[in-house]
Amino acid sequence: MGSFFTPARISALQVRVESAVERLKPWSWLWPPIAFGAGLGSFFLVDRQQWLGAALALGLLFAWLLLLTESLMGRWLAKRGHPTLPRGVTTFIAQMIHQETLFFTLPFILVTTVWNSGQTLFALLVIAMAILSIIDPLYYKLAGRWRSLYFIFHAQCVFLVVLVILPIMLQLTTGQSLILALLITVFIALPSFWHLLKKRSLARWCGFFGLTIVLAYAAWLGKIWVPPASLWMTNSALSPALDIQSREPQGSMALTPDAIRSKGLYVYTAIRAPRGLSETIHHVWHHNGELLDEVELAINGGREQGYRAWSHKQNFPESPSGEWRIDIMTDSGQRLGLIRFTVSEDLEKATIADSKIQPSGLSALNLRRFVPGNNSSENDSSTDE
Repeated sequence: MGSFFTPARISALQVRVESAVERLKPWSWLWPPIAFGAGLGSFFLVDRQQWLGAALALGLLFAWLLLLTESLMGRWLAKRGHPTLPRGVTTFIAQMIHQETLFFTLPFILVTTVWNSGQTLFALLVIAMAILSIIDPLYYKLAGRWRSLYFIFHAQCVFLVVLVILPIMLQLTTGQSLILALLITVFIALPSFWHLLKKRSLARWCGFFGLTIVLAYAAWLGKIWVPPASLWMTNSALSPALDIQSREPQGSMALTPDAIRSKGLYVYTAIRAPRGLSETIHHVWHHNGELLDEVELAINGGREQGYRAWSHKQNFPESPSGEWRIDIMTDSGQRLGLIRFTVSEDLEKATIADSKIQPSGLSALNLRRFVPGNNSSENDSSTDE
């Protein structure tokens, strides 16, 4: 090993890397749109060409492993008296990988975000990070002067990579991917607080570990603001009846107290997930802000229009008038969608459950029509409550 990493070979390799970086710099502006296109392709091709989505994800993961080991390799070379790459070169390489990460994962975040919820803040954060990564003066100032913020920026990118890649490559559920992403992110973010241990006292060690626990707990509490990058609600509907044969909402009625007590109410949702991915989702019913019922539904991925699932609520409170909200949630507590309606004696205020299937989020754009070949799997789930 020592005979292979000779000073001459290391110097020659570094010269090649620096030369390659100099050639790439004039074309670096192409990298973000290429990464965005790769992410878009991975998102929409993962059902049709799973190998392509996995290959794109694997390439991104390999780049991240290189970035994570770069500092270790630099310290290993420095201890043995070997020259290391200039800071400008390593920062440029890190910037390219950050751009690749942010623009690759951006389509997943944009499509799966529930835009009328707190997830909008998370999506805006990712957009802001992507913009920062392509503004050289800001990025280099962040990397050079504000190292703690730079480590947090780096950790957030790691979080996005794990959140997006694991469901594609390993077919992990959103909950499993979220837990792993949070654990890895906390571990990567710890170096930004390492200055607490410059004076190694018991109080500082306790503060460091306490801060680690607080950071992990805060990240877990904030999971509802994180979009489930592999799942999204494509359609939803409210109806007084549902044709089980055709699996379509039927009928129309004003949601008055007498009407919902006599007929009940169907909530229909279609959830899109990659093929091979099995998930449990929940229809969580709230009345005037108070939790009433939670209905559990199992779904499977692969259907073009989304896996159709519905719940039928018949047991309403004695006074059902007021504002109702149904949260469509993953098993890990991430929001997939939100349905609101009003029950009132006043027909002008009461919501009309007209069975019309409404597209949700960006599914209204029907971007997937540009991808050839449709999967028409007809699997569905239903639950009466």
